[in-house]
Amino acid sequence: MFMVIGSNMAEAHPVASSFLRNAVREGAQLIVVDPRNQRLCDIATMHLPLKVGSDIALLNAIMNVLIAEDLYDKTFVETCTTGFEGLKEKVSTYTPEYASPICGISPEMIRETARRLATVKPAMVCYTLGITEHTCGVNNVKSVANLQMLLGNMGMECAGVNPLRGQNNVQGACDMGALPNVYVGYQGVALDASREKFGTAWGAFQLSQKVGLMMPQMMEGLVDKKVRSFYIFGENLANSEPDIHKVEHELASAEFLVCQDIFPTETTRFAHVIFPSAAWSEEDGTFTSSERRVSRVRKVCSPPGQARPNWWIFKQLAKRFGQEWPSNSSQEIWDNEVSVLGPAYGGIKYHRLEKNGLQWPCPTVEHPGTTFLHKDGKFTCGKGVFSPADWTPPAEVPDEEYPLVLSTGRRLYHYHTRTQTGRCRGLNDLLSEETADISGDDARALGIESGEMIRLKSRRGEIVVRSRVTHEVPPGMVWMAFHFRETCANWLTNAAFDPVSYTAEYKACAVKMEKL
Repeated sequence: MFMVIGSNMAEAHPVASSFLRNAVREGAQLIVVDPRNQRLCDIATMHLPLKVGSDIALLNAIMNVLIAEDLYDKTFVETCTTGFEGLKEKVSTYTPEYASPICGISPEMIRETARRLATVKPAMVCYTLGITEHTCGVNNVKSVANLQMLLGNMGMECAGVNPLRGQNNVQGACDMGALPNVYVGYQGVALDASREKFGTAWGAFQLSQKVGLMMPQMMEGLVDKKVRSFYIFGENLANSEPDIHKVEHELASAEFLVCQDIFPTETTRFAHVIFPSAAWSEEDGTFTSSERRVSRVRKVCSPPGQARPNWWIFKQLAKRFGQEWPSNSSQEIWDNEVSVLGPAYGGIKYHRLEKNGLQWPCPTVEHPGTTFLHKDGKFTCGKGVFSPADWTPPAEVPDEEYPLVLSTGRRLYHYHTRTQTGRCRGLNDLLSEETADISGDDARALGIESGEMIRLKSRRGEIVVRSRVTHEVPPGMVWMAFHFRETCANWLTNAAFDPVSYTAEYKACAVKMEKL
């Protein structure tokens, strides 16, 4: 059994989706939780078309039924978790009847979902940005984990909480310490032992114990000059961040801006210095997937012109600061630094990555890698911790002036801001422009025909875009992607963020639609 929540796998993760489809053909059940009638719904056992931003209310109601009807895994909860009484108290108020008006799912369907989940073990939950890109994104993720622990679906194959990463190496970037609060291998910057360890390795003995800034804080700091220089590595912020007008003002305010990328982008227009870097097939390295699998990436051609491998650019910068870094290849960086400083990667060496890679934690060269986490219910912190949460609405909800909710995502034929796919003639032939996907009811109310140009407005901006009337979108909702510059959804989206992760609320803002 699979529960896919907040994930348009068929378009955003088509390869993973193909495996899911094969499993369903062979008899697996599939529960899809999504406001849209997306492609996976065609093969789903159940589709729960919840209202945008109501995930916690629905998940709490499902857990309410599991506990009230004594369907949860008591043995796992008693022996492998803590905090159950707090969870039980919290979800006791989220009866199906109470949650139904919030989430838009009938009490009967909520009960059926809970009962169905309790009948199959293991069951796997997959989620993507539909869970995380909310002002309550962290609590959404914790609620998904609460559900899986309550069902005992942890510590075994084909179970667990499975985030499908938004980009191909997000996991690897986080593993390498591309976060403001950790070094390589999630070793906290605030811990004395971590600072001593990395300070010794790097010859830097005054490493700060302060947690760094998150990206929205950095960008806002460009305006008030709390941040005086900004280094953007492989990201097109001027298209991918919410409220493009605000983002462009922040980038234009930068005292010194460096971009390192493989192509010119909307963001490189603001740069004082641009470093042309090698693309993924032009240098050796590793990627790490959602399942923690470290795989080799092999160079197949040389980078053009002055483009250079990313590690080489960083090393040359360090040299100008008087630092001589010893490693001279991707392999040396991994074997001599990453695997030495990160205990979870201690047994991962380049010579062991020749076939299907290795999954961390892999502490020694004799270790086969870890195919799944929390075996026998043994969590990293000892016992799994239930983290009950209340439902909170999006930062901006529809009203009389802006009566529709805009939610955003990705389409099959393009990737992100089209920095790469926009240069591919075949993909542009398949999808040459963005559309605003709207329901038949909303189209009829305004006399809009599918294919005609319409105007969408939010409190931050407006765009003119072609309409697409479809059964996929429920009344009251508009759905768009952010691939095309002039019709990018981020001219409209709201720069509201989760207070912990600082992830933007791309999945919900208020808009109005006008017939031209």
